[in-house]
Amino acid sequence: MKKAIAGIAVALVMLSACGSDSATEETVAEEVTEETVATDAGDIVAVASATEGFSTLVAALTAGGLVETLQGEGPFTVFAPTDEAFAALPEGLLEKLLLPENKAVLVSILTYHVVAGKVMAADIVAGDVPTVEGSNVTLDTMSGVKVNAATVTTADVAASNGVIHVIDAVIVPPTVDLAKL
Repeated sequence: MKKAIAGIAVALVMLSACGSDSATEETVAEEVTEETVATDAGDIVAVASATEGFSTLVAALTAGGLVETLQGEGPFTVFAPTDEAFAALPEGLLEKLLLPENKAVLVSILTYHVVAGKVMAADIVAGDVPTVEGSNVTLDTMSGVKVNAATVTTADVAASNGVIHVIDAVIVPPTVDLAKL
């Protein structure tokens, strides 16, 4: 797992090093940071636990056995779906994902929301970025920041081991077929 995370971190650094339009980056940073949240809480799990609107995410991290991982050294960038994002899933899907027999699928979905390294809103560059799950997410910076079809609604929620960007939808990796649950 450490080798995979290290590989992802290298890929992220290489992607970040690619040239981009600094005027576009400044515009995106201005748009996204309007809703930046400051906190001096602890690690990513502690911040999520202390922040209203993340109880479902924390429950899912617990069910997936990922709490200890996201309390680790990191750094991590987490695109964190809100309780409302989880509630928007098809009826009964969340309950199915939280069942012990679906833990592997839940872990795939949750780790698809995590990128190795600490990427602040001002540093986000459009393109494909590898996730801890192993598949890429597509970042779009044309009007605000989008992660696949999810919109970043609050950026740069600081944690001691990374950063959280709040998103308005749960994103699902291409490796997961929800219809099979």
